[in-house]
Amino acid sequence: MAQGVFAARLPLAVRYAGLLADDGVVRGLIGPREAPRLWERHLLNCAVLTDVLPDGTDVCDVGTGAGLPGLVLAVRRPDLRVTLVEPLLRRTTFLEEVVARLGLDRVEVVRARAEELHGHREFSVVTSRAVAPLGRLLDWSMPLVRQGGALVAMKGSSAQEEVDACAAELRRHGAGAVDVLTLGADQIDPPTTVIRVEATRPSRLGWDAAERERGHDGKRASGRRKGRRR
Repeated sequence: MAQGVFAARLPLAVRYAGLLADDGVVRGLIGPREAPRLWERHLLNCAVLTDVLPDGTDVCDVGTGAGLPGLVLAVRRPDLRVTLVEPLLRRTTFLEEVVARLGLDRVEVVRARAEELHGHREFSVVTSRAVAPLGRLLDWSMPLVRQGGALVAMKGSSAQEEVDACAAELRRHGAGAVDVLTLGADQIDPPTTVIRVEATRPSRLGWDAAERERGHDGKRASGRRKGRRR
């Protein structure tokens, strides 16, 4: 099964799996019980996400943790440019070591929360896996998706229910087509379920940063006015 999914990239995937099962467990990034089932529960179901990614596209993986799915995408598809976003130092340290050991020169590790990149970075595809309910995920991820790109979130069997419950949030974020997709049905069991949300709004690069700065200026000005009254 793994050979069919990773093909010529399988040796690289095996090396990554070894790092997850060893250093990943020791550092608390992967639970000990997950190590024996890394392939079926983690690597293979993440890998098929690349089936819906255009050639040579740039991908941001929000809350990537130990690199799932972001590092798996980079392993399977060397044409992708992948940015791994993770706020915890011990995780980003592990990610940087893995990127170096595997020679993944098109992968960038960024230590930050997704919100910190709003208005500063944008990508054609923003991915995530088991990060948050869809409503919160839209707030974190959609400002990072450039117009015409898409959020692609790995979800479970309740994916359609999440979409139905988030109609208002989807409208607020200017979502275009919203699809629940089943990936890898002919390669893995069970297949992977994702929610794909098209972004229709123009670029927000610079907007959020400017708004934050105006907000800070307003607070400072308000503080000075209060000081004069005292």
